[in-house]
Amino acid sequence: MALKGTRMVSDGKTARQIFDEVMANPARKKFGFGQKLAVVNVDFQRAYTDIEGFATAYETDPRQIEHVNYISALARAAAMPVIWTRVAYKGDAGDAGVWGTRTNTPDSLQNIKYDSERHAYDPRVAIGADDLQYTKRMPSAFFETPLASYLVWHKVDTVVITGGSTSGCVRATAVDALSHGYRTIVPIETCADKHESYHFANLTDLQLKYADVEPVQAVIDWLEAQR
Repeated sequence: MALKGTRMVSDGKTARQIFDEVMANPARKKFGFGQKLAVVNVDFQRAYTDIEGFATAYETDPRQIEHVNYISALARAAAMPVIWTRVAYKGDAGDAGVWGTRTNTPDSLQNIKYDSERHAYDPRVAIGADDLQYTKRMPSAFFETPLASYLVWHKVDTVVITGGSTSGCVRATAVDALSHGYRTIVPIETCADKHESYHFANLTDLQLKYADVEPVQAVIDWLEAQR
């Protein structure tokens, strides 16, 4: 008997309800941790984290940066790389490409200029002296950046991705991490987005296809076991 597919489901469940159901499924196989991870912290810059200062900023878990600083410190202590990215463009935004053509307001993406307040890292983040830092121009932390070669040099097989937005640059980076052959882990409490629908819908999709979406404690436990 031939198996049949299904039409798109519309059952009235919220994105968060669907996420909780997916996460509660004990049968879901995980990629798991390998031998060495890198923590990639995506766009912890004031344009996206300073909710008092900028309309483009957002907050999901108020302890997000605390969690990110902690797992980053644990990674450093285990001699594993930590990476920080942010976004900015030159004065005429000519390097923003088509991504910079939808709007042109003071809050627009392409108007995040180098060395501006919006480009600045959030002062709460604890960046190590030897952490890799760079400015990217597109959603993925891999696209036209030094990240891929840096991870190869450090013999990394697992990438832990934090930051924002969950539906944008975190998702893009996670898909590229998997595409580059890395075990990919997205700690729930370390990601943020403007709306819980975007946040949980994308966490669900990442969990089903591209990454292990885990409580941050799972990353903490693994790193602490490397001591």
